[in-house]
Amino acid sequence: MLITYEYKLEPTPDQIAYIENTLDVCRSVWNFALAYRKDWVRSRSSAINACSIKHEYIMSVDEPFPDYHKQAKYLTEAKKTNDFLKSANAQVLQQTLRVLDRAWDDMKARGFGMPRFKNKYRMRSFVFPQLNKNPVSTSFIKLPGLKEVKGRMSRPIPDGFVPKQARIVRKASGYFVMLSLKLDVQIPNPLPHGHPLGLDLGFSKFVATSDGEEIKRPRFLKTMQRKLELLQRRLRNKQKGSNNRHKLNQKIARLHQRISDTRKDWHFKLAHHLCDGAGMLFVEDINFVGWQRGMLSSHSADAGFGQFVNILQWVAQKTDTYFAKVNKNGTSQTCPNCGTHTGKKTLDVRVHSCSLCGYITTRDVAAAQEIRNRGIKAVGQIVSENVCGLEATGSIGHDALVGTGRSRKTNS
Repeated sequence: MLITYEYKLEPTPDQIAYIENTLDVCRSVWNFALAYRKDWVRSRSSAINACSIKHEYIMSVDEPFPDYHKQAKYLTEAKKTNDFLKSANAQVLQQTLRVLDRAWDDMKARGFGMPRFKNKYRMRSFVFPQLNKNPVSTSFIKLPGLKEVKGRMSRPIPDGFVPKQARIVRKASGYFVMLSLKLDVQIPNPLPHGHPLGLDLGFSKFVATSDGEEIKRPRFLKTMQRKLELLQRRLRNKQKGSNNRHKLNQKIARLHQRISDTRKDWHFKLAHHLCDGAGMLFVEDINFVGWQRGMLSSHSADAGFGQFVNILQWVAQKTDTYFAKVNKNGTSQTCPNCGTHTGKKTLDVRVHSCSLCGYITTRDVAAAQEIRNRGIKAVGQIVSENVCGLEATGSIGHDALVGTGRSRKTNS
């Protein structure tokens, strides 16, 4: 079991200088390694019997592709004569090359964009892959090269968990450490049980539940948009590279971080509220990246639907709540009471009214109830296939799920 705890650091001026220097070295290693990979690709972009009209990258034909292992070897050789590279932890620089190698593979395998060169603002974190024994005390964290760094230990490390690695992150409000904690135990996935709850996400209401609860979406960005626009307007008149422009950029970054932290805190509180009242949660299987490319892209980014679903799934596993995604097609076109197809509704139609059974409710609640019905049906099929018609310990059948009454969980 792996979890991550985040703590605020209060480093001394010397420790801040070490962190900033490490970030600078990591940025140089990233940019040099990325440039070498791109040069290798460009040197083979022309045919073997022709040359480019503009220019040609000259590189040996026998030169192998500079993957992680090749570039890590080059880095070891370069550190022997370069004092700038010696000033940073060797494992930290190796982790930078690993991240670049993973980003390069994702570009080819998953269709991501080309990794970008980083300036001093884009390189914001680095990783210590190994820590000393017992690195965390009541008010200090021992890190390689930094020794003891004072930190705000806002919550203790759970019993049995061991810190495995630490990531130092530079944010607008200061420096933070993200500790990866490991516990050698296998945690089984929660089984279907208790009260089923369907969730429908949308712009009108952030989430509507199958129990009839509708939660409005806070406008995180809109509440601070006026102040943000004033700061960005002042930024246009500042000279690039000046101290005044740098200070104003820090103000804008702190405001953006405040918006992000407020959104994330609200997502966690809402996730716990939903998990406390249900034993099973069902949501639509939606690609939220596509939502941010349409006409409502700014509203989708402000709501953070994808982040909320990830947080909800994590909180559900922590609170022993079964979580599953169902098919999203036609949830607002099907009557949850009788299952008939009611036809496509335009966005201005906010009420569901079935002409066959007469069931009337709000559109979002009806969609959430249909999501719940699909989830119950899928859970019933999974249980039936697993036990081959027999009742399994800790499992519940489809008929029992349909008749399940509302029950609230009590956390010990």
